[in-house]
Amino acid sequence: MATGVMDITEILSSAQHMDAGIRSTAEQHLKHFQEQNFPGFVASLSAELSNNAKPADSRRLAGLIMKNVLDAKDDARKRELQTRWVGLDPALRQHVRDALLATLHAEVPDVRHTAAMVVAKVAAIELVRKEWQTLIETLLTTMGAQPPVPGTRTATLQAMGYVCEEMAQIKEQVLSPQEVNMILTAVVAGMSASEPDESRLAATTALCNAIEFAEHNFENNQERDMVMQVVCQGTVSSEIRIRVAAFECLHEIAAMYYSKLPPYMTELYNITVRAMREDQEDVALQAIEFWSTICDTEVDLIEEPSPEEPCHHFMRAACPHLTPVLLEQLTKQEEGQEQDDTGWGLSMAAGTCLGLCARVVADDIVPLVMPFVQANISKNTGPEDWRLREAATFAFGLVLDGPNPTQLTDTVRQALAYLLSAMADPHPYVKDTTAWTIGRIFEFMHSPDIEPPIVTAETLPPIIAVLTKGLADTPHIAYRVCCAISALAAGFQSSSSGTNVMSPFFKDVVSALLQCAQHHQNQFAKVQISAFEAINDLVRSASRDTLEIVAQLITVVLGELHKKFDMPANTAETQEKQNEVQGQLCGVLQVIVQKLGKYDDTKAAVLQFGDQIMQTLLRIFQLRSATVHEEAMLAVGSFADAVGRQFMKYLPEFAQYLKTGLTNYLEWQVCLSTVGVLGDVCRAVEDGILPYCDEIMSLLIQNLGCEDVHRTIKPQILSAFGDIALVVGEKFDKYLEAVLRVLKQAMQLSVGAAQSGDDDFRDYNNQLRNGILDAYAGIIHGMGQAKAEQYVKGELADVLAFVASISDGGEPDEDVARSAVNLLGDICSVFPGVGTLLHASPRKEWEQLVKFCKETPGLQDETEWAVQQIVHAMHQYGPTDGTATAIVGQTTGQTNGRF
Repeated sequence: MATGVMDITEILSSAQHMDAGIRSTAEQHLKHFQEQNFPGFVASLSAELSNNAKPADSRRLAGLIMKNVLDAKDDARKRELQTRWVGLDPALRQHVRDALLATLHAEVPDVRHTAAMVVAKVAAIELVRKEWQTLIETLLTTMGAQPPVPGTRTATLQAMGYVCEEMAQIKEQVLSPQEVNMILTAVVAGMSASEPDESRLAATTALCNAIEFAEHNFENNQERDMVMQVVCQGTVSSEIRIRVAAFECLHEIAAMYYSKLPPYMTELYNITVRAMREDQEDVALQAIEFWSTICDTEVDLIEEPSPEEPCHHFMRAACPHLTPVLLEQLTKQEEGQEQDDTGWGLSMAAGTCLGLCARVVADDIVPLVMPFVQANISKNTGPEDWRLREAATFAFGLVLDGPNPTQLTDTVRQALAYLLSAMADPHPYVKDTTAWTIGRIFEFMHSPDIEPPIVTAETLPPIIAVLTKGLADTPHIAYRVCCAISALAAGFQSSSSGTNVMSPFFKDVVSALLQCAQHHQNQFAKVQISAFEAINDLVRSASRDTLEIVAQLITVVLGELHKKFDMPANTAETQEKQNEVQGQLCGVLQVIVQKLGKYDDTKAAVLQFGDQIMQTLLRIFQLRSATVHEEAMLAVGSFADAVGRQFMKYLPEFAQYLKTGLTNYLEWQVCLSTVGVLGDVCRAVEDGILPYCDEIMSLLIQNLGCEDVHRTIKPQILSAFGDIALVVGEKFDKYLEAVLRVLKQAMQLSVGAAQSGDDDFRDYNNQLRNGILDAYAGIIHGMGQAKAEQYVKGELADVLAFVASISDGGEPDEDVARSAVNLLGDICSVFPGVGTLLHASPRKEWEQLVKFCKETPGLQDETEWAVQQIVHAMHQYGPTDGTATAIVGQTTGQTNGRF
């Protein structure tokens, strides 16, 4: 094992030096050593970490560097690092493993802990490959050594916990049931009250990481009781860190083994409430989190009932007793927290839990909370009463999401007038929460479906007056007001009338938002962004009588973009802020163009400024910012959709940026948006895309074959094939061989995933299915009947098998079912004899899709033509056994083409 081991103590010490120059030189030496001699680098780090004679700081740093050469957040980089490790000499890897295990016995706690982390990183690579099979046994042997060495036991428990944490991130089962059982036994023993605090803490943390693997143990009453007993004992330990870790275990158990909790809920209620009321904040936060976890689980079970896991309605039983405790915690605000969205204290945690309670118990929460609100919302008898006013306002805002709106309409109507006046409260925390609550009223109580409406011609003027004034307030208040305006505007989006009560105020509110964005452009980007988002929502909800004002915004937005071009950016931070604002402005431009493009009479405004819009967007593509490129690309898509064939004028210059976006798969959001915009451009210019097709198709097919391309992009590429085929028609035949080969591979992947029942793959598989279905629909319709029969008929058996697989594994996704049935209709209308293939389908799974579309509101009309074609094909070419008619029922309407 000749690896060129170096003594790197001095370099590691220099890498931690206060002098930046010395530190940088040392880091360069380490980087050069790693690149030139990776085996020697690993061996040297291992030697440093395991050598008890070396300084603790250099040993710890050696371990951290070793951890970082084994793992990375980026998946591609992680695979690269793991492959490099596996490629080392097996003897060297064994030497490193032995050194790591030996370091668990080190005298210095930090060194032991670092070694435990590295053990887990090596295990994450090797256990999956069925290597280092002695690891768990060795750790367990070390745990059982007599006499026990507390430091070694602690480090061993830490290693077990980290190994379990790594295994939890790996889909396949790596640890055997026997290994899991032995780990849990050792961990539970380590949690005993007789153990030293450090060992007990390590064991409790390890259990938290290992609990995911304890399914078998939780099925055994005796073993489950033992686990719950030691965890509950941990919640009353004299060491706060153990109490915190024990409560973390409890909410992990609640998340994973909800169905096993009934025997323990009374004791858990007592433990958690005591901690909330009496313990230190860090412990109380975890106790509240337990109930938030219960709420999350019950929300899911109520929204998606499961006979396998019934809802025990713990919250319905606990809420009358728990709500007063949570309301009490709402008054424990940290001053200044209203300006820090990342702050997390008892008030915020209790508020989150109370909001979840409202979603679970719905109307039952109202009588539990409203007395507190009514008693405290206007309290002002002493300097600390702001806490009661803020808590009451917060509580009111929290319970708006959950109960039936009709239960709250009268209360909200009365409260809104008071809340508008409370925007003048002298305490900034109260004012901040008041603005947030007003926004919640608009979000949950302002809708055409709620009668009588909260926002009317009479109530809107004072609302607008208060909100526009709030835009000029401090940054955190202005941010909340922007969000409230967004929610107010969103409540009008479903209105289709020529005017609405917002119309008279539209111009003034947009103007105030623009001023707000301008005012906060330098220091408070979040406010500026929220102002732009509010403008977007106003534009989306704009009625026809305000579209002239919307059109005038084009020049305003273009002017703001050009100002950013001319602004100097002397630092990377300044440039990043400018890019973020430019991205937001592109987003506003996109929404404006989309809105105006909906109506023939307002498209003229888009065309009037077409040259300026495209010149500005093309200039943005010259900037080096993925965020801005993505937003600009989406704006181009909206513009192309609005101007249609006239986009041909801009295509020669835009095409180079289109190709650049398709090749920029490392910034995958840019590539994804570019693929989507490609479809918009195709639909706009139709066969005008043909001169660019060879290069575009080559890039798309290359991306499909590249492992580094984010998988989310690939289904969209398949859809793009359909878009291109639809507009270039028969001239798509030159690409068909490659495209059909790719589609066949995609279908095989999709069918295999459906058969495996991989839940983690389900959402992606639906994206993949839609991409495949879009591609075939575009090809069949674009190529025409003669060419489709020539090229695609031989693929029909595979296509029908693929469509059949969509019914496997339960209820299909609505979008997928719609696309699948419509594709079947296309196939039946184009290819003679398809009825025979449909009849020959072994289980006729396609019938389930047709039945699903027939029974699902909204899908019946969208698939009616396709169903008629299927029935016609069945009756014309198959035996008339009545199966199709029985499933699809009677159809109505004319049987003219869908296109």
